[in-house]
Amino acid sequence: MTHALNRATTANYHHLDQDDQAEFDRYMERADNAATNGEYLAHMVIAARIAGINLPYGGHIRLCACSCSCPTIFNPDHPDAHCIEQTPDYNLDRHQCPTCADWHRETA
Repeated sequence: MTHALNRATTANYHHLDQDDQAEFDRYMERADNAATNGEYLAHMVIAARIAGINLPYGGHIRLCACSCSCPTIFNPDHPDAHCIEQTPDYNLDRHQCPTCADWHRETA
């Protein structure tokens, strides 16, 4: 029998230690300011690994950007996630996680 691996699709930012939070923030900032798609995607993969999410190359993650300071790191392509604001000068739009989008949907 082959066992399926349990792969996290979300993570809690507060469960990362301070060093991992700093590294996660650094790679998310690098992804946000990346000049090329390849550089952006590489930073996404690294940030996801720091958070404990096994993200395939080409995937995306976000830290929930709603006003309740939710610590959820999630896939912004999830059908129940909500884009709060598109940021044309950066790579990372502001998103709410599915739970926050359901409980208190926000707009910019």
